[in-house]
Order: sequence, then structure tokens, then C-alpha cells
Amino acid sequence: MLVLSRQRDETIMIGDDVQITIVDIRGDKVRLGISAPRHIQVHRKEVYDAIKRENEAAAKMKPQDMTDAIEQESQAKKLKKSEPLENQQKPEGKDTESERPNGVRRSNG
Repeated sequence: MLVLSRQRDETIMIGDDVQITIVDIRGDKVRLGISAPRHIQVHRKEVYDAIKRENEAAAKMKPQDMTDAIEQESQAKKLKKSEPLENQQKPEGKDTESERPNGVRRSNG
């Protein structure tokens, strides 16, 4: 590992296209500005690791796994559509007139 010392507003070059600039230093936190071509992906390490795990898991899936997942989602949508209206959840704050006390109407203001 190459270790470099830099101060605020100083830059490190990686190849000809990637610049890493020290933007700010506060206590034990260093803010970096990274300038790179669009075809070069730049991620924090923990995000990169999560993407890598998801890609590896997706690569291990069999075509039947995807077909099963699509079928399960389709069945869930069909059940929700066929469910009686009184069992379906209403958006919060959207009561019907039958749920309000007699003579109470919702005002628009």
C-alpha cells in the first residue's frame, strides 16, 4: 500500500484520469473530492462490498429461481386485487363518509 501525506486542497493523481483532492479535514474525518471519467465507478468500500455480494448472489441464481419469484409476485398481486374492499388498507387520513359521525364533512381548508 502506498501511503501519501496531503494537506487541504492538495491533490493525488491516479493514472491520467483520476484526481483525488483533500477538500476538508475536521478532527478524524477527511473529506475527499474525486474527479474521474464516467466509465470509472467510484464507491465507498462498504458500498462496493455490498454491490459485489449482491452480484455474486444474483450470479448463483438459477433461471427457475427467477421464474418462481415472478410467479409469487404475480400471485400476491392477484390476491390483493380479489380481496374485498373492506379488507384492503386505506391510505391514512382518507376516511369515508360512513366512518365519520353524522353531519360531519371533511373541509377543503
